[in-house]
Amino acid sequence: MTQQKALLILHGKQAMNEQVRAAVGAQRQRGWQLDVRLTWEAGDAARLVREAVAAGYSHVVAGGGDGTLRDVAEAMAQAGTEASLVLLPLGTANDFARAAGVPLEPEQALELLDSAAQVIDLGRVGDQLFLNMATGGFGSQVTANTSEELKKVLGAAAYLFTGLSRFSELSAASVNLHGPDFHWQGDLLALGIGNGRQAGGGHVLCPQAQVDDGLLEVSILPAPQEVVGTLRSLLSDGLGLENLFVRARLPWVEIKCSQGLDINLDGEPLQGDSLRFEVMASALNVHLPEDSPLLSRRG
Repeated sequence: MTQQKALLILHGKQAMNEQVRAAVGAQRQRGWQLDVRLTWEAGDAARLVREAVAAGYSHVVAGGGDGTLRDVAEAMAQAGTEASLVLLPLGTANDFARAAGVPLEPEQALELLDSAAQVIDLGRVGDQLFLNMATGGFGSQVTANTSEELKKVLGAAAYLFTGLSRFSELSAASVNLHGPDFHWQGDLLALGIGNGRQAGGGHVLCPQAQVDDGLLEVSILPAPQEVVGTLRSLLSDGLGLENLFVRARLPWVEIKCSQGLDINLDGEPLQGDSLRFEVMASALNVHLPEDSPLLSRRG
């Protein structure tokens, strides 16, 4: 029987991760040819995906945080490969993996190599693709401004700490959004356009998003003056903001913002005053747990 080949594209910061080393060894003992390559700088993930495709690897493993997972998924979709993707979440937030039910222990995550691959969607804006979510407004500012040192100390709680410490900087963005049978105009504090469900270290912005339904979930937190004025008290009292959100599930949505809107694509910054987001249906083969909450057709 032909030995199955997989290439692990591992973020350079994880080179000395002993749990990853042990997990790779366990898969090799099970009969996998699991080779490892490290990323060092921007563009490495895409280059290594191209090399994996040319070498005939049937599986590619993305090992790192949400940004690494996005980079590898984007490169695989752009390559149009039939190879399938396995997620090895090693970041601080691991937002997509947590929502999808992918194990956070390296050995358990790599065991998904032996599971059936699912065909999933990706999001697209311009020539950029994203696996999890595009976020805008205050939430994306918090994510972008949370320091690496703080994440090392506090983990995912660092995002919340940064957000609470920056309430004085809260400002609304005036935007116009439209899609099929959908239109919303006004000031917003936060925006999520989700293929996945959560971002920014565990904040569930798009609770109904699924990765195989051909739709993106658009989630808007409006910013009328009364919301801005009471946001701190809502959080400090333990009250959710769920009833304030405006949501829709759409194949595409266009956003216009006269003053420009800062967007975060799974850790990749983007800025523009006119952006079109759309779903790339059935873009990639990914190994997810059969009972993953993100799958509309479980099992």
